[in-house]
Formats: sequence, C-alpha cells, structure tokens
Amino acid sequence: MPYEAPDLAKLTLSDIAELVATRKLPPVESWEPANIGDSEMRIASDGKWFHQGGEVTRPAMVRAFSSLLRRDADGRYWLVTPQQKLSIIVDDAPFIAAELQSEGEGPERSLAFRLNSDDLVFADVDHAIEMRGGLLYVHVRGGMSAKLARPVYYELANLALAENPEDPSIWSKGAQFRLASPV
Repeated sequence: MPYEAPDLAKLTLSDIAELVATRKLPPVESWEPANIGDSEMRIASDGKWFHQGGEVTRPAMVRAFSSLLRRDADGRYWLVTPQQKLSIIVDDAPFIAAELQSEGEGPERSLAFRLNSDDLVFADVDHAIEMRGGLLYVHVRGGMSAKLARPVYYELANLALAENPEDPSIWSKGAQFRLASPV
C-alpha cells in the first residue's frame, strides 16, 4: 500500500508528536563514504526536486531522497549513503513548510509544520522560526531549514499579530520567535 501523507487538520498535536517520534532517519551525519560525485539533482526555491533538468514528481522519491539529505559545515548539500556522497544544488532551503497546525495560545502554544517531504516538525528551541530576507524559515535538522509556504507564512503572521500587533512574535513549546526582521 502506498504511503499517504498525514492531514494535519485531522490530527491532534499528540498524534503529530507520536508521528514525529516514530520517523527514523538514517544516520547520514555519521556516514563518510569515499565515493564522492554529483547527483545531477537540484532543489528549486519552490521545493520542487529535479534530476538532470526533469522534475521528480513521485512524492515517495522526494521523501526517500530527503531522508538522505545532509548539509556540511561549509554549507554544501549532499545526498549520502554508506557507499556514496553526491552533491546536490539547493536554490534556497531544501524543504518547504506546506501546512501548519497550532494548538493553545501565548506561551502555551505548540506549532507543528508538515513539510513537502511529509516530515513533521515542531517549532521549539531546537527548531527555531526565523526571518531571513523577509521570508520565514523553520529549522529542520543538521543546519537545514524549511521555508514557510506563503499560506503558512500568512497563517503564522496572523496568529502573531493577533497576540502582539506592536512586535509580532509567536510562542511554540516554550520558545518565543520574533517574526519581524531585526533592525
């Protein structure tokens, strides 16, 4: 049976937390294969994946490739297996936060994001929300972020403005994030 992405609107945050806990990613950070090359792949700024110029349209393939993605300290992106380390071009962020689920208010709020890879991420101390160049991003893992899709950006901005119109910020899992660019 093919994998079906979760619908965040139908899940409680407890359900989402359980899904996050069960997603096991391969330990790509610990793999240092000798065989290094070019994947001939690119992730566009809209989150679409391309191989040799053609779009990768199967969600299962994007999900599989995204689980092998790593970003090194020098900022380069790689697809890594125990046997190979292949470079990949990332135009902006490797992920897009496509859906938002919010529960609670103020410091008691929890925010969960579904990514275009179908991974789920809670905004918290380790997964900060930040403004870069007028766009919002949430940290995913290993120096990699997800850019918030426009509808998610507006949804988050509306939540923040409703709570604090003078200095828009949002809480999630005990951490507060400013949604305005630093002056």
